[in-house]
Amino acid sequence: MANFKIVVSDPKTRKAYQKEVEQGPSGLVGKKMGDTVKADFMGLAGYEIKITGGSDKNGFPMRGDVEGPGRKRIVLSGGTGFHPTMPGQRKRKSIRGNTISADTAQVNAVVVKSGAKSMDKLLGKKEEKAKEGEKKEEPKPEGKKAEEAKPAGKAEEKKG
Repeated sequence: MANFKIVVSDPKTRKAYQKEVEQGPSGLVGKKMGDTVKADFMGLAGYEIKITGGSDKNGFPMRGDVEGPGRKRIVLSGGTGFHPTMPGQRKRKSIRGNTISADTAQVNAVVVKSGAKSMDKLLGKKEEKAKEGEKKEEPKPEGKKAEEAKPAGKAEEKKG
């Protein structure tokens, strides 16, 4: 089976964390937007998350008022999937239903109940290690010498 990317937002710290999880063991297939799920499958012991949305493998967003897991073409006047540019504008757009299926690529969620450990300790360490492992870029030379060299070269080309 394929994998989900799960984006969990913590309203207390105002940070979002992303983790890739296998579809089968996660138990999310068949769940609907608005359902509350225990986040033990992500390594978040004691946490509960509420599914708020997502998108499928082709990028079509999930919409809460469209029933089922399939993709449908509906007329929208605003909200998820369409943002009108003129008042009263409507448009037929493809939208994914509110149920998670095997075609879902990303699931968005919000923390409802926090666990004993913080999410930074459980999910944030990988990002910090990756940042430390990156090579530090050397600072680019700044100052008047670098700025004066470029215009002087251009001025000589124009004269000659």
